[in-house]
Parts: sequence; C-alpha cells; structure tokens
Amino acid sequence: MNREAPLRLLLACFKHETNTFSPAPTPLRRFFRDSDTPLVGDAAATARRGTGTGMGGFLEVTDREGCEITIAVVAEASPSGLVETEAYERIVGLILDAARGKVFDGILLDLHGAMVTDEHEDGEGELLRRLRELQPTVPIGAAFDMHANLYPEMVARLTVLSGYHTYPHIDMAAAGQRAAELLVRTIRGEIHPVLAWDNRPMLPHVMRQGTHAEPNRSLQARCIELEQSGTVLAASVFTGFPHADIRNAGLSAVVCTDANAEQARQMRDALLDQAWENRSAFLYEGQPLAESVARAKSSTGRPVVLLDHCDNSASGGTMDTAGVLAEVLRQDLQDAVFYAIRDPQAVERAIAAGVGNELTLSLGGLSELKATGDVNAPITVSARVRTISDGAFRLRGPMMAGVAVIAGKTVVLQVGGVRVVVTSLATEPHDLAYLMSLGIDLDRVRYLILKSRVHWRAGFGSLAQDVIECDSIGVTTSDYSKLRFERVRRPIYPLDEL
Repeated sequence: MNREAPLRLLLACFKHETNTFSPAPTPLRRFFRDSDTPLVGDAAATARRGTGTGMGGFLEVTDREGCEITIAVVAEASPSGLVETEAYERIVGLILDAARGKVFDGILLDLHGAMVTDEHEDGEGELLRRLRELQPTVPIGAAFDMHANLYPEMVARLTVLSGYHTYPHIDMAAAGQRAAELLVRTIRGEIHPVLAWDNRPMLPHVMRQGTHAEPNRSLQARCIELEQSGTVLAASVFTGFPHADIRNAGLSAVVCTDANAEQARQMRDALLDQAWENRSAFLYEGQPLAESVARAKSSTGRPVVLLDHCDNSASGGTMDTAGVLAEVLRQDLQDAVFYAIRDPQAVERAIAAGVGNELTLSLGGLSELKATGDVNAPITVSARVRTISDGAFRLRGPMMAGVAVIAGKTVVLQVGGVRVVVTSLATEPHDLAYLMSLGIDLDRVRYLILKSRVHWRAGFGSLAQDVIECDSIGVTTSDYSKLRFERVRRPIYPLDEL
C-alpha cells in the first residue's frame, strides 16, 4: 500500500433499538427528524462532526489521519416498534449504493445492534451480509450500543468492533474513535485483529444495567482495564436489550485481540462468567406506585427525581401514559416538573389557547398497549399555559454533546403544583437543555419527574438528592411476565429456572 495516499473510507450511521412489543411505528421519517430528506454527504458530516456520537468519533479520527471519506447516510431513530420495510430498504440502499462499484480501503459503521425489521430479526446482520456481497474483502469496523443483541453472523462479517462502556452512554464518541483507530491500523498492516463472541442465557433488566452501580460497573471497568493495559485491542460487554422477542436478545461479549484467537476466547469467557455469576444482581423489583410517590413526598432532598421508567421512549415507550402524572397530582406534589407527555393534539389546543390562558384538556392515552394488556387511560386536567416552544435545541452533554434535538411543538402547562411538559414527538430527557430550553430553573424545583430509566443521570444525576423508581404502565414494563416471549432462546434467566 502507498502510505502517502490518503485512506479512502466509507462511513455510515444506521441506528435503531427495536422494542418488538411497542405499538409505536418506525417509518422512514422517524430516522430523519420527522423529515423525508435523508442526511447524507457534507450535511451529515456537518451535523455530526465534533459531537459526542459514534460518527463524531469516526470523524475525529478520519480528520486527524487525513482520510478521504464518503458518508453514505446518518440515520438514527429513537426506539420504537419494528422498522418498516420501506424505511429499512431505503436506508440500506443508500449505504449499498455508496459501496457499489467503488474502491474503499475500509468501511466504518455506527450501529446500534438491536434493530428488528418487519422482515429481518437481525437488521444489522442483514445489512452486513449485503455489504459483504459488494465488498467481500474490505476491512469493516463498527461501533455498537451497549444494549446490542448480537448475532454470530453479524460479528463474523466485521473486522473490528467496539462497544460503549457507559450507561448512560457518555462514551459514544470514544467507542467510535476506538473502532476507527483499530480499522486504520488494520488497513496499514500494523495489527491483525481477531474477534471472539459468545453470549449467556440471561436478560438483564435495563433498570439494573447502569454503570453508576453494580453489577455492570465492574464488568465495564474490567473491559476498560483490559483495553488500557494493552492486553487486548477492544473488549466489550453488551448487556443487551431485553424488550425484543428475538432469538439472541440478552447479554453477550466480544473481545478483539491482535492475531491471538485463544487469548480473545479466554478474555471473552472470563467476562461472560463474571456476568453470569452476578446474574441475580441484574434483577429489578418495583413497588406499588402510590407508595413510591408517597416516599418521594416524604423525602427532604431537593430535587427528588421520580422515574416514570415504564414509559421511557428510549426503550420504545409511547410516552403517552399518564399513570405516574395522575398519582403525582392526586398526592398534590408541589414545585414539581413533569417531563413529559407526548400528545400532539393537546399541544395544539394549548397553543390555540395561548400563553397565560386557562383550559381543560385531555392528556395522554393515545396508544393501545396490546403487548402488556394495560389500559392506557388519558387524564383530564385544568391547566394554565405557561410556555410555548418549537421544541428545537442543542444538547449540552456529556451525552451526545452538540447534537440537535427536535421534540416538536412543545408546551408547558401549570396543573396544580406541577409544570407539565407536553411534546409532539417522543424524546427521553437526559440533558439539562431539555429544561433550559423551556426556561425551567432547577433551583426552583423540588420534584423532577422524568420518563427515563438511566440516561437521565447524564444530565441530572449529580443534582439528584433522592431517586424514586415509579412502576406504572407501558411497554418497557418492569415485569417480564407481562410480555409474551415466543422467539427468544429458552431456557433463559430470569424467565426460566436454570
């Protein structure tokens, strides 16, 4: 290879965490900020360069190395139901068209690893299969979300692989940088990576996957230790996404070494054994909602964070269940902020009423929760309109710093002692910008109620004086027994006794 010539790399981002139980559809528009126009080429580079994303990490390395890059597409949708075939084929087509008949030294993919489509249980694996038909020998590197549900066929088609080590995911860019650096070194012949993958029959609960606590904190710390010591090129434990009724849902690990397959297998097995030995620590047990809210009310901390986690949009929740909000209002919590109910119709009614005016309206209850059998009832409230916003802002970080967010038209309603944020689109609040963009000052907030599970810690974790997990209804239920698993491999813990 002529080392004076710049490396020619194809880059793409195609990310979706699919909750197969979610009634929320995943059409093409969901991948492009509610637009039909794909984000490609220079516009994609501008949108992601310098951001805390996997693609941002790729670009940091390719810019530094002076590579010639082609960005096929940046397509990312918040978690929801099965990806529609039209959307999948359109985005995959953009990637394949960019790869077809062209000569690249390498390919970098920013993927999630838990995509399920109308036709494919392993969406990323199918993408890689088609890509390999066009580029059978070119090195391919990928960065994956910690909640990836990996398949052996997916790993076999990759040259290098790197996963996030934090949840909340504040190291997306670092994972992207690691994958890109390993790919560049591979192309230049400096390393000869081998990958070892395997899994264990366990479905860790998302509420117990955070790296702020055990058992995942030690697992990810071990991966970081192995990488920083130079023992391996990359070590990744994927806790998996359990709200997917697919064969390989659950925990897995991949270790990448330099031409040492046996070492990769040994390190992989040690990580998997550590996870399996601590499997009971990945269980979650909730308590009745009224008791949780009462416990929050008796707390002397400020702010107290209450988590409406069963309707977390970043796990595929519809973000339109009002059970926790109804209980907060029933127990008359004061100086509270609720983020958020997704209800476009309510937003339009509030906008029509205008700031400062009062109205009575229905909130939530838009989706049928067939997977769990829950009744998603709306609530009727009397409210005063405090704020009207276009719902557009940019994240401060540390998670996804610099990324533009569009929550759609948004209003803030005063309902009793609670400021209720109502959005047109679903988005998980994990950054101070979600509140700051609406003029909400946390210094004046005693109770902060968030539709979030763990990502909220990225922006608000250091501020919380007490944290209360509130079980309610939604498709990210805390109780696996409410979900009908038919395709996941069995036996598997904790669905079965092992």
